[in-house]
Amino acid sequence: MSTPPEQTSVNSAVQPTAFWLIPLVVASALFMENMDASVIATSLPAIAADLHVDPVILKLAFTAYLVSLAIFIPVSGWCADRFGARRVFQVAIGVFVIASIGCASATSLAGLVGARALQGVGGAMMVPVGRVIVLRAVPKARLVQALAWLTVPALVGPVVGPPLGGFITTYFHWRYIFWINVPVGILGIALAAAFMPSGIRRNPGPLDWRGFLLAGVGVASLIFGFTVAGRDFLPGHMATMLMVGGSGLIALYVMHSLRAANPLIDLRLLAIPTFFTSVAGGFLFRVGIGAIPFLLPLMLQLSFGLSPFASGSITFVAAAGALIMKFTAGPILRRFGFRVVLVANAVISTVFMVFNGLFTAQTAHWIILAVLLTGGFFRSLQFTALNAIAYADLDDADVGQATALVTVTRQLAVAVGVALAAFILEAMRGFRGEQTLVQQDFAVAFFGLAALTLVCAFLHLPLKRDAGAEVSGHKA
Repeated sequence: MSTPPEQTSVNSAVQPTAFWLIPLVVASALFMENMDASVIATSLPAIAADLHVDPVILKLAFTAYLVSLAIFIPVSGWCADRFGARRVFQVAIGVFVIASIGCASATSLAGLVGARALQGVGGAMMVPVGRVIVLRAVPKARLVQALAWLTVPALVGPVVGPPLGGFITTYFHWRYIFWINVPVGILGIALAAAFMPSGIRRNPGPLDWRGFLLAGVGVASLIFGFTVAGRDFLPGHMATMLMVGGSGLIALYVMHSLRAANPLIDLRLLAIPTFFTSVAGGFLFRVGIGAIPFLLPLMLQLSFGLSPFASGSITFVAAAGALIMKFTAGPILRRFGFRVVLVANAVISTVFMVFNGLFTAQTAHWIILAVLLTGGFFRSLQFTALNAIAYADLDDADVGQATALVTVTRQLAVAVGVALAAFILEAMRGFRGEQTLVQQDFAVAFFGLAALTLVCAFLHLPLKRDAGAEVSGHKA
């Protein structure tokens, strides 16, 4: 997997004195994307009431965005190489802002879901383009620090998002939460014009259209079919047909990827142990953890009777814990190494997820805050370790393909987690023969997803004790 002659390293295109400004540009997009996700999670019950739909079915607003990300992220690298990173980045932010205006103007579930899907197209092009540039410019010895600091500004979004979204929803109207993206997006476009290099263009070769169609349609069909299963959205067994057909298309893509010379997503990279543990273990971990932003606000508001503002004032501490972790990830990985951290921390994160299912309306708020703060710390440590070890043994030429595969599986995992959580909630209230959701329904969902989170620990056990030592700095 060598670099073609016409392709040049990003290092040669980015001046070292200006490098620190590039994470700032990417961070503005990360901030907008992460804040938007946390804001909408807090406002789900209010949006459902205004649109006259079941709060659980608003999982479509989550999964439409995530599936759109998964479909278009693989072509983001090709587009950046073909049209230039800065141009693609600016257009992507513009699409995200326009879609945000569409979300604010939606008067039906279909309109909101469509606008969220368009947001996903913009989001799919924003962050990966900047992330690839950073990964190619930073030496492996500084990769943990770079990835940690790159996401610090973005973590402010999830910290500010829940209380801000709850405040706006409680005292104004939920539609205003999407207007926040407009000034942030304009700032991102301006920063890109001022600081991001315009000359990073390469010859990516022809786009793998067959792989794009197989993977894109397959993923969309599978996730959408699973999301609407058991509902009255589609006639007959259409949901089952979508899931079966989507699975078949994904299987065809796997065979295509292993034969094609330049596949859209190169699955052969999974033969590298450190990359495999990041993708496979990270997928299971994110299936469980990714459902928390969906489940927790619903439980606090629908089952515990809290207002959106009160709910957001509680859930934001998980992001605060994640922010604190960013300053300690490097020393922890140097001390213990990737293998110990990934295995032990998966178990710890599972325990804290189980605690979420034990909350009741009578649980003191300071206890909930303490659990969410500490759980957010350990979950963020796991994410940082998973992100860093993915690139430990990769060549520079493989970074783009690896980033696409990592990001796609990340978004798919969250989409599966939300759909699975919603499925459990619907199954529980259907079993009780009621339409309302109670605390026991959420407890079963948290426990079931925690079991998946625990399984990922076993996928990390085969790692060598010195795996990824060049990145972590750990000496076995």
